[in-house]
Amino acid sequence: MKDSYIFEYSNENEFKKLERSLKKYNMLAYKKLYFDYYPKLKEGNFLGQKKSSDSNGKSIYELKLPTDVMFSKVHGFIKLHYIVDENIKTVFLDKLTPEEILSEGHQSELVTYKGVMVSKQHSEKDMFKINLLNMIKKD
Repeated sequence: MKDSYIFEYSNENEFKKLERSLKKYNMLAYKKLYFDYYPKLKEGNFLGQKKSSDSNGKSIYELKLPTDVMFSKVHGFIKLHYIVDENIKTVFLDKLTPEEILSEGHQSELVTYKGVMVSKQHSEKDMFKINLLNMIKKD
């Protein structure tokens, strides 16, 4: 049996909040993360783009999760940021982005506008983006 990596967290409470919000508002990304990407990371198959590495065996990765096209245009891509320490065979789950909308979704129920989550703090801005994208798509 191959040596497997273990998961640790940079900030477990915050990461779990973002993960629960992801589960609630984007089930496709959550399922892909939990049932496809996590097992591969534990096996040592590091997915996504390698952002940096150092001489101590630590590497920083960024993995894009599947999401709706409209959501990604309004809020940005959903990404898992993690750090791999080769020396101690550990994957540190750092954060999920976009943090602002995911943490806001954890704190209170978010509303949707034309099928896209809308932030309570920036609702006018988000609705403007959605309307603009819909107008561009119609032409």
